[in-house]
Amino acid sequence: MINHLLLADDDPNIRALVRFVMTREGYQVHEAQDGAEAIEVMTRAPINLAIIDIMMPHLDGFELCEYIREHYDIPIIMLTAKDQLIDKEQGYLRGTDDYVTKPFEPEELLYRVKALFRRYTKVSNDIIRMNRITIDRKNVEVTDGKSVLLLPMKEFELLAQLAQYPGRLFSRDELIRLVWGADFEGDDRTVDVHIKRLRQRFADYADDFTIQTVRGIGYKVEVRGK
Repeated sequence: MINHLLLADDDPNIRALVRFVMTREGYQVHEAQDGAEAIEVMTRAPINLAIIDIMMPHLDGFELCEYIREHYDIPIIMLTAKDQLIDKEQGYLRGTDDYVTKPFEPEELLYRVKALFRRYTKVSNDIIRMNRITIDRKNVEVTDGKSVLLLPMKEFELLAQLAQYPGRLFSRDELIRLVWGADFEGDDRTVDVHIKRLRQRFADYADDFTIQTVRGIGYKVEVRGK
């Protein structure tokens, strides 16, 4: 599995340096010049971790951090020249997981990225909650707090993939690749059929979450209250 990184920084030299180090390690880097562009990038790419600068035009790093924390469950690293204690305090209050000041050692940033992935993989990936609905990826179970809801494996994997990134739009091609695999010989109508079945199964839980269609593109999960 390839991990996708969001790199939001208005300095092209910083972006080039970080991109070089991260792609060398096998990460896929999606770049943005400011916070507004970063939000747009996250609607298109399955971002697993964000590295963001604070001082950016249109939407600064503090605001971007708050947005990511509200809509996504991914680790965040602030990479910034603002090295005062008050700045670090604001960063952590807004939801960042780590804070790296410029100038920085690229290898140290890489170590921090790897450490955050290890932490989030253990904590976040196995259990996904959407109000009453809990998805246990390790034990392949879905519960509503009272009983276990039995799903066929591909429906379970599809629901878990969408639910892990609430609010994020996945194209049909992405879902085919992530759930069925790159060598799947069917077509994207398979996704539509499985989505229809999931909607039927969870019709009584519309107050907890919904699976929304973005016409011509794909699907996303919206969790109530998030």
